[in-house]
Amino acid sequence: MTGVARITRGWLDAAETAAGRCWPALLVLFFAVAAMPQAAIAGAASATAPSKTAKATTSPTQAAIRPGAELPPQPVQQLPPPRVYLFRGALGPLFSTGMDRLAEKIEKAGFWASVYEFTLCDLIALQVAKNYREDQAPIVLIGHSMGGLCSVRIAITLQEQNIPVSLVVTVDPAHATKSVPLNVQRFINLFLSDNILGGGDVKPEPGFRGHYASFDMKDHDEVTHINIDKMEDVHAQLVTMISQLSQTSATADSDPVPLRYLVPPKTSVELWDSGVALPIRPGETVDQIAANYRVPLWALQQSNRGIATTPLIPGQRIILPRHLLPQAANQPAAAVSPEAPVRR
Repeated sequence: MTGVARITRGWLDAAETAAGRCWPALLVLFFAVAAMPQAAIAGAASATAPSKTAKATTSPTQAAIRPGAELPPQPVQQLPPPRVYLFRGALGPLFSTGMDRLAEKIEKAGFWASVYEFTLCDLIALQVAKNYREDQAPIVLIGHSMGGLCSVRIAITLQEQNIPVSLVVTVDPAHATKSVPLNVQRFINLFLSDNILGGGDVKPEPGFRGHYASFDMKDHDEVTHINIDKMEDVHAQLVTMISQLSQTSATADSDPVPLRYLVPPKTSVELWDSGVALPIRPGETVDQIAANYRVPLWALQQSNRGIATTPLIPGQRIILPRHLLPQAANQPAAAVSPEAPVRR
């Protein structure tokens, strides 16, 4: 879908929501849409229907890690395919084109995705709530720069209406971005802490029980505020995550461990969902744990301060990063042990 069609589609959605609420805003949107090429308007309107569900893809990253003690099997509710709302930052059609590229990949995988300007944030929040009440489809909010601020802002609005949000991803969001509200089930922040255009170190509200992971890319000289939204490996991981949402329980753990990483230079970023605490087995070393679970040594060291210099004690709890993965109906998640290392 072209960039013009995506912008037009955002206006069409906003116009539908604004009808009956604010006639001056509706007139402005009407004349703006009337000035667009008819082909672009037709393309945007036809794209509003949800796409067919994509086939689940195999995750290219680490499998889920579960504590050894399993709960009784719980049936997994099959949800509708997720709806993905993406938001550009300031001068978005020029500097946030990564959101358009990601939306195209999500649509190619068979899912509904739409890109908007952050300036329409409040209007789109109304549309998101309306869509959810109609089909209960999982909500995914992804935004770059001011679009990241908008994504959290919409999540806060939805919390006031008791509407859950399955996934929020902020990509170098603005510093003014507020805390992650309690209705968000999974939150990922990919940012540059030393950047003045973005740099938002978004943290969860007190009492947050969802899955949280923060990735600071400031030591990566090749990553800037202008290209951080265009990272192909990040796009691939997000498409996989979205494709698995309808079959994945976000409440599998009663107390997921939040993750905060400073990603070392020349190291690819792996978007873990959160951490899990597992006991150390007799005779295990840090290097063995990293190798067995296919976890980078730097990630273990950052999640467990002092682990590199302190002797390990059997039974001591160690935090490992992990992903949430789809769970078959009536089947418990399998425990992962060093004899059955996770795959990437």
